[in-house]
Amino acid sequence: MTPVELSRTVLHAVRRAVDGGELDVTVPERAVVTEPGPGGCGDFSTTIALQLARPAGQPPRRVAEILRPHLADADGVRDVVITGPGFLNISLDDQADVLTALVREIRSRGAEYGHGDALAGEVVALRVPYEVRAEVVADAVVRIVATQGGRATVEHGEPVNLRPVPAPEDPAPLGPDAAQWALLHPAPHDRPRITADHLVQREGNPLFRVRYAHARIRSLSRNAARLGFTAEPGPLHEPTSQVSTSQVSTSLVSTGHEPTGQESAGHQPTGHESAGHQPTAHGDARFGHGAGRPYGGPFGPAADTAPAADTAPAADTAPAADVVTGTDAQDVDTGTEAQEAEAQEADAQSGGAPRRTPVTTPPPPLQTPLADHPRVLALAATQRAPDRLARHLVTVADAVLPFLPCVLPRGEEKPSAAHRARLALAEAAGTVLAGGLSLLGIDAPEHL
Repeated sequence: MTPVELSRTVLHAVRRAVDGGELDVTVPERAVVTEPGPGGCGDFSTTIALQLARPAGQPPRRVAEILRPHLADADGVRDVVITGPGFLNISLDDQADVLTALVREIRSRGAEYGHGDALAGEVVALRVPYEVRAEVVADAVVRIVATQGGRATVEHGEPVNLRPVPAPEDPAPLGPDAAQWALLHPAPHDRPRITADHLVQREGNPLFRVRYAHARIRSLSRNAARLGFTAEPGPLHEPTSQVSTSQVSTSLVSTGHEPTGQESAGHQPTGHESAGHQPTAHGDARFGHGAGRPYGGPFGPAADTAPAADTAPAADTAPAADVVTGTDAQDVDTGTEAQEAEAQEADAQSGGAPRRTPVTTPPPPLQTPLADHPRVLALAATQRAPDRLARHLVTVADAVLPFLPCVLPRGEEKPSAAHRARLALAEAAGTVLAGGLSLLGIDAPEHL
């Protein structure tokens, strides 16, 4: 069961409770499922009970108690536990295969991943004014509608049924890719910005982050080939890996990654990377910046211990991704400090000898936006809204960038099944990015 399928299962449970007279609410259009936060358990968590508490006129925990048996009876659900004020924590059957199955599906379908039949056999007639933004939006809608089995036609004349706010000036000086993005990324009712900001290669430019993430993934694939291995879907961690507790904070669970030598060998930070950037006291949790290490994340260089890499230019750290998380979703590292403190205390009691602790990896935040891609693409087609797709690509890029530093072997590590699985996940994200950019009429670069 993928997160999208689980979301539908949650909505079905709500519908059953409403039909049975247990809840008097309107069934929402969507239910957010995320990885459980600290204090949670199971494979996924949902805040649907908190969302429905006010319209139902009942406490969130009571709503959760009503929904729990309906969820627990669903196919593929092994157990449901209520925690906190009303979080529903869901354990699935064969959860270890969920991410692997998703990656395999993306790899098998390639650029057609997310294509469906929401508009099968329909002809969508678009009537637009003679204006550059309307023309560009209509052109993108034609391609997106085709992914859902429909066919769109474009005409000029009244009555107009597709009229986004016009561009304030000619976007042509930005070049084809930046011009397309400048006109498509804002919502139709927002006035587009035709400025040189779309050309700047730094964290504030969402187009750069999307194209950089794709180029970085392609670079990882090339470097993996040089190291003699290719992608293969599977578990992201080695079940038998053993490390001392002093190393736990640098495992996959931690956000204190340093890029591998293969990813950034020989790279020196450019002016735009470091200008005005100051690391926070706690580091940048999303992009792997440890405290006091402005270049400790996926955008920054590290000491090289591996062959020279073929990578894209680095950039500043990027801001938080535009991803949907439940109100119970919290940074996975909030529990790591407590674990580290407990480990240090245990080490002290054992005379300083480090304990051996197996490394485990929670499902990466990347899983949710990848699984959500078919839904976003269908909405973009049915609502004639390419801006939805553009913003979703930013979500995918911001989710994959923190993951990339752990893809290739580090130091003296040898390529393992876990490295092959991580590469497969990264390449799946690259497939989604490339396909989405193509639908928007924007080039997905191999190098940047």
